[in-house]
Amino acid sequence: MLRHPLDRACGELNHWVFRASRSRIPEIVELAGKIRRRRPDILRTIELGCSNARLEAFNNRIKVTVRMAYVFHHVTNLISLVMLRCGGLDIQLPTPTT
Repeated sequence: MLRHPLDRACGELNHWVFRASRSRIPEIVELAGKIRRRRPDILRTIELGCSNARLEAFNNRIKVTVRMAYVFHHVTNLISLVMLRCGGLDIQLPTPTT
């Protein structure tokens, strides 16, 4: 849906919400209400053509780093590790010569 033109996406979203709100499944009706409330945000995302996938990946990387850092005694070590893993710094380690 992120690749559709905005007017087509708007029409499809309206159609889905209309059909879902008349469903007999309570969870689908609840979801339709949530989508109806967030409709401007959804359409803005489609208009801009972006998603939050990159942000979610970044948050996941930080969570994994925090789990790795449970043994650290100081929070500054955790912050340093997050900056090292997420800062985009490419460190080339020396390779052994034979």
